[in-house]
Amino acid sequence: MKIQLSEHFTYKKLIKFTIPTIIMMIFTSIYGVVDGIFISNCVGSDAFASVNLIMPVLMILGTIGFMVGTGGSALVSKTIGERS
Repeated sequence: MKIQLSEHFTYKKLIKFTIPTIIMMIFTSIYGVVDGIFISNCVGSDAFASVNLIMPVLMILGTIGFMVGTGGSALVSKTIGERS
């Protein structure tokens, strides 16, 4: 999809760009719930407690990864755009 900077950015275009991210976050959350169910039923409560203790650390690392990826792609786009 080609977007011109002169085009007016509408809510429809905003939704079109944010839907993939929202879907990804929903599936990631569902993965965490299903993982917790399987761990608690198959392995036990100690393993489930350990997963719940380490999960915030994993979320922080994922957030840092998303931040670097988003910022990096913005810098790459800016650099490519400056060459044109």
